[in-house]
Amino acid sequence: MKQISCVIRPEKLDAVTEALNKEHVVGMTVSDVRGFGRQKGKVEHYRGDAYTIRFIQKVKIDIVVQDQDEEKVMTAISEAARTGNVGDGKIFITSVSNAMRIRTGEKGTSAL
Repeated sequence: MKQISCVIRPEKLDAVTEALNKEHVVGMTVSDVRGFGRQKGKVEHYRGDAYTIRFIQKVKIDIVVQDQDEEKVMTAISEAARTGNVGDGKIFITSVSNAMRIRTGEKGTSAL
């Protein structure tokens, strides 16, 4: 199993969710997060004064999929979230050794 975590623009959440539904992803966790990458924030202007916003609003999505679905889910996320501009986000993949559904006690891929 693989855990896919992606950090995307908030306005792309609906498009990514639709793309994941088309790939039959059955569950996800969505969190509002703030941070910065290479751009180190952004400069805004208000009433003639410039100030830097260091932490930019983003959305983090966490999902766990079977190994064979990793590539197609990653492709679906990247195509739905891409604008071509700096700040589109990142996708991280980590291995999951086990999972358990608390309600039934199912373990492994059947717990997904």
